Amino acid sequence: MIILILSIIQIGVQTATTGDFVNKGVSLKGGSIITLFKTTDPTELQSILNQKLPTVDLSVRTITESGEVTGLIIESAAQSEEELDALLTALKEQVPLTKEDYTTEITGSSIGADFFRQTFTALIIAFILMSIVVFAYFRTPIPSAAVVFAAFSDMVITVAGFNLTGMNLTPAGIAALLMLIGYSVDTDILLTSRVLRNHEGTVLDRTLGAIKTGMIMTSTTIAAVIVALIVTNNDSIRQIMVILLIGLIADIINTWIQNAAILRIYMERKYAQTNA
Repeated sequence: MIILILSIIQIGVQTATTGDFVNKGVSLKGGSIITLFKTTDPTELQSILNQKLPTVDLSVRTITESGEVTGLIIESAAQSEEELDALLTALKEQVPLTKEDYTTEITGSSIGADFFRQTFTALIIAFILMSIVVFAYFRTPIPSAAVVFAAFSDMVITVAGFNLTGMNLTPAGIAALLMLIGYSVDTDILLTSRVLRNHEGTVLDRTLGAIKTGMIMTSTTIAAVIVALIVTNNDSIRQIMVILLIGLIADIINTWIQNAAILRIYMERKYAQTNA
């Protein structure tokens, strides 16, 4: 609960300082992307461009292939042809370029905002549908609410953790959050099913059995995610894996501490009422 509260505070501070609860990429907030098929020092290039265009928020990152840098991507807040031309002029003063050496892409702020609104709406609908399935399956309010609350906690903690990485959310990141809804309820459903529907042994015995199975499931997924983080050079895949890694670690806490504790209290009270 402390981690959840701190995560809510982080998101609140993020919203108050930036106007958004999460760091958005160009595709979600609008701006321009310049893709260079030439290489140079990205840190030095970004420093020079920031000096020449102090009012334009921009970042420079590398494109790698088989471990080698093959180009650069420059993301900026420039949303008009004039701003983009000024950025290209400053860029060409540092790196000699022809028309074949780069490509440009502009996303308007209204288009980016509309796209983010649609994808965020899809995320909310997916969460609601997941909740309906959980309540329909267990048909008991408190255990079902505990599963949904654990999934909610996973999402909030993941968003806060993602903000702390300094990465900007892209459509790939939203896809990862959608995936996380499914990942986060897997272990919770396993735990709740074992405790509620398996009548062998004590509540603690059933919980420990679920922990053994669930931790093997989560550990194998985390191992696969870490391998993908190590070997991939694609920014979209890297962002997906970072979000899943944060979410899976949060899920360990929210399932085996938070949800397990709620279930234990629920079952103890249920047995007490039955015996009475």
